[in-house]
Amino acid sequence: MDAAAAHARMFDALDQLSPILDPLAERFAQRGFELALVGGSVRDALLGRDMPDLDFTTDARPDDILAAIRGWADAHWDIGKQFGTIGLRKGDRLIEITTYRAEQYDPDSRKPVVAFGDTLDADLVRRDFTIGAMAVRLPGRVFVDPHGGLSDLAAGLIRTPGTPEDSFSDDPLRMMRGARFTSQLDFRVADEVRDAMTRMSDRIDIISAERVRDELVKLITGLRPRAGIELLVETGICERILPEFAALRDQQDEHNRHKDVYEHSLTVLDQAVELEKEYARRDAEAAAGAGDGSADEAGPSTPPFTSPDFIVRFAALMHDVGKPRTRRFDSSGGVTFHHHDVVGAKMTAKRMRALAFDKDTLTKVARLVELHLRFYGYGDAGWTDSAVRRYVTDSGDLLTRLHILTRSDVTTRNRRKANRLARNYDELEQRIAALAEKEALDAIRPELDGTRIMEILDIPPGPLVGQAYRFLLELRLEEGVVGEDEAARRLRAWHTEGGGASS
Repeated sequence: MDAAAAHARMFDALDQLSPILDPLAERFAQRGFELALVGGSVRDALLGRDMPDLDFTTDARPDDILAAIRGWADAHWDIGKQFGTIGLRKGDRLIEITTYRAEQYDPDSRKPVVAFGDTLDADLVRRDFTIGAMAVRLPGRVFVDPHGGLSDLAAGLIRTPGTPEDSFSDDPLRMMRGARFTSQLDFRVADEVRDAMTRMSDRIDIISAERVRDELVKLITGLRPRAGIELLVETGICERILPEFAALRDQQDEHNRHKDVYEHSLTVLDQAVELEKEYARRDAEAAAGAGDGSADEAGPSTPPFTSPDFIVRFAALMHDVGKPRTRRFDSSGGVTFHHHDVVGAKMTAKRMRALAFDKDTLTKVARLVELHLRFYGYGDAGWTDSAVRRYVTDSGDLLTRLHILTRSDVTTRNRRKANRLARNYDELEQRIAALAEKEALDAIRPELDGTRIMEILDIPPGPLVGQAYRFLLELRLEEGVVGEDEAARRLRAWHTEGGGASS
């Protein structure tokens, strides 16, 4: 990265932000306070990245910040006031203004102890990394870079302003942030930073599950998530936040080859990152086609798939975590991992609960892990239309993600085998598309609803209606659309022959 070009990008960005920067800085100056754009906002401006959120720092105390923005901000909130941070919205911009501070963690506490500071330089030295320890003083727009952040940005290097030990003692989550920047920016950490992360990896234990989770999500959805995960594993941090994945190293695969399950899983993640772009492109084109009238205006029943996608990437990372627990040797000396899909799904769900993930995300990731082997065997015996319907129905709104995960799970060096699996999956997707066009497969339902079931069988609401509904759903899956009259005839026959009698 050229430093002069970066400076030019930054000042262009500042010019575009003048309607916000200038009046805000003037309000603070009128009250005798300093104000500076700081941290990630400056870094992103230098990189030419979007800046939807803006971060400022000041010598003003929280009450003074509130006084300065009152009447100018469209809305504000003071949930972070005790830590010196006031949030606000101006137009479509979200802004945070934080008092200069020195923040550190008590060794036995997850909560930071905050002491307000008085100078910008003292504030910058306590920030996480040099690439986030740059500022622009306002209103004069003076670039401040006391720790060589611009040089590190140009070199793609993650380094701390002071010693790594001091930085990570202040906030151990910064160790994960280093891994996150490795993924997001495709940077590398300095040797002394890596060494400190390794020595201090146990300090991550004092950080709340929610903060660890948020950093993990940003890492996984970054440019190169593999690099970030490898750093966490090599420094020992992964053993503390994702021990199930760290345990994959040196687990031999079922073919008794030299590659291990750890390396395989990282390769699956890499391939999922690339494949999700292709599927997102397809969905975007399909959505655009629907919008211009060249496709069904009703559109798909699920939102278009977009990239990056945490759910499919995390499932790719975790899909084989059940292998260590299911590893067995057969009579010929080979290795098997029977039912590792089911075991791995349970392990993944347990870990995600520990990391305070929401139920919907947890359920989707675990379900993908559970389904990741469902396709295998398709090309050997072939699938009936019923089996294809079940594949779609079982995956539900995860079908696109299951396509990506299943294709990504092919890492064999045997090109003939890889090509055969790819052809088989191409065929499966074509059959799904053909059946979907014919039967509206993405919304499979019985041809008779509950009301019609009760009318036909002359029964009141109750468990028998649910059993009849399930019978009709099974009929729909097995035979496709048979027509309402035939469905009614089958329903009556099922009931006459004792269907639901056990209830």
